[in-house]
Amino acid sequence: MGAAVACFLARDHDMAPIVIERDPTYRRASSALSASSIRQQFSTPINIALSRASLEFYRRIGTELEVAGQRPEIGLVEPGYLYLAGSAGAAMLREQHALQRRMGVEVALLDPSALVARFPWLSVESVVLGSVGLSGEGWFDGWSVLQAFRRKAIACGARFVQAEAHALETRDGRVAAVSCEDGQRFTADEVVVAAGAWSASLLAPLGTDLPVRPRKRDVFVFDAPVRLPQAPLLIDPSGTWFRPEGGRYIAGAPPRGEDVDEPPLEAIDHGLFEQVIWPALAHRVPAFEALRLVNAWAGYYEMNTFDQNGLVGLLPGWHNLRVACGFSGHGMQQAPAIGQALAGHIASGRWGEIDLAPLSPARIARREPIVEHCII
Repeated sequence: MGAAVACFLARDHDMAPIVIERDPTYRRASSALSASSIRQQFSTPINIALSRASLEFYRRIGTELEVAGQRPEIGLVEPGYLYLAGSAGAAMLREQHALQRRMGVEVALLDPSALVARFPWLSVESVVLGSVGLSGEGWFDGWSVLQAFRRKAIACGARFVQAEAHALETRDGRVAAVSCEDGQRFTADEVVVAAGAWSASLLAPLGTDLPVRPRKRDVFVFDAPVRLPQAPLLIDPSGTWFRPEGGRYIAGAPPRGEDVDEPPLEAIDHGLFEQVIWPALAHRVPAFEALRLVNAWAGYYEMNTFDQNGLVGLLPGWHNLRVACGFSGHGMQQAPAIGQALAGHIASGRWGEIDLAPLSPARIARREPIVEHCII
């Protein structure tokens, strides 16, 4: 988010933003550790609009972020998403389908027989309905996206500074400067806090309790004695998901037990795979009974515990302090649209083609959550 906002400020509005980054290796950054998928199957208009706009950007990213004749390649593929629902979830799937079609999403509802005809490797036991994206959904290389935004931003005049922001110096409802742990100090006309899972800690000294917390999510890599050509990213009614990745597969599921803040990324719950994910995979794809786990990694969701949707825009009570955080697992897929809209708002006070007012952090005090049912 920070690199995207900086890129669009520099490229589109002739500004020279400074990005303060504590770790330029991005070793723990959610962007670098994301599974980097993109979908349009959401249940709210704002999330559908953001993903549609971002997808179009990703399709032409080579042109958009070209630097000195070098066009970034992000390996975007679009095999789609497949949501499966049992009897408890079928009505919601139909309701979401109606909204998605009204907004131009190419998606189809399939009954069990149609699902088996399209995906012969699939077991439809206990499945009542499936929703499959026909275009505009898939995955990409998130690391390449991050680096492409960063390179373009720098080429257009942005500065990336290695430092850890320590405090926001304020005066009369404005942030006047950002001071850093190493003594560096940067005066500011406008400030955007896009520190992902750690955004709340920067704002706490200002009396703002932003409900954004680091929540670990484990991703498991496995081999299987079956190839599923053009397999989509499948979300089982149990919450387990999988998709192809190169010649292998990756999978995940919601954590077992309490979803605690910021456990170590190294503390991967292998029992989650053995006891939850593998049985669910074997039940849904019988050939996965013989799978072999080969690797695993973890990253943080920047979880918005209020409603699991992004917080974007001015913080209430502040004239020049904005946030772009709390995307709860769908930040990579919304970064182009959010970055472009937020840069325009900083430059002109207007949102542009997509009105991000629904994502304002002011909704927290109003107790008006955005209810998004399609959260993975």
